[in-house]
Amino acid sequence: MGNLHSVAKAIENVAPNFHVEITADTARIAAADHVILPGVGAIRDCMAEIRAQGVDTLVSEVLASGRPFLGICVGMQALMRASDENGGVAGLNTFPGQVHRFPKYTVDAHDLPMKVPHMGWNNVYQQGEHPLWHGIESGERFYFVHSYYVEPQPAYTVGTCRYGPEFAAMVYRDNLFATQFHPEKSHTAGLQLLKNFTEWNGRL
Repeated sequence: MGNLHSVAKAIENVAPNFHVEITADTARIAAADHVILPGVGAIRDCMAEIRAQGVDTLVSEVLASGRPFLGICVGMQALMRASDENGGVAGLNTFPGQVHRFPKYTVDAHDLPMKVPHMGWNNVYQQGEHPLWHGIESGERFYFVHSYYVEPQPAYTVGTCRYGPEFAAMVYRDNLFATQFHPEKSHTAGLQLLKNFTEWNGRL
């Protein structure tokens, strides 16, 4: 759904020794050392494809195996219990969290109106340590494109951003890591995060 090829090219750039495949083949995914679930667009369409392709079962299998897993944008939102988008859509329930729409009248610290979707560069602040933060300063800027934001349990949040409300920009659990922003579009910091992912063994 959308940003598959740009993510693949970014991984090839930071890890030329990796063999990168874009596939829904369950056997190929089961054999992969690292798995990425990217996504853009409406959550209803993404979840329909995830279930039609059997990716929901694959996510559970990858998480149980301990292999590093990375969700990006809607790929992060799909991991939550449910989303308010499209009148309410059930997610994979990997995280006990909900996906909400930015308030219609979102304002900044000076009470000035802010556009929705949240589109462009914004600062992400680290909340705790994680191997994927290696070489990245807290407050570094990443590229966002979204109208909905994730609200998980705070214990799973490893990076936050503010656009009107403060929201989870990065979450993790065991061998799973996910970002609301697009690391493949986030220049040096984004490429560093992807490089860290290729070098991560799935443990803290």
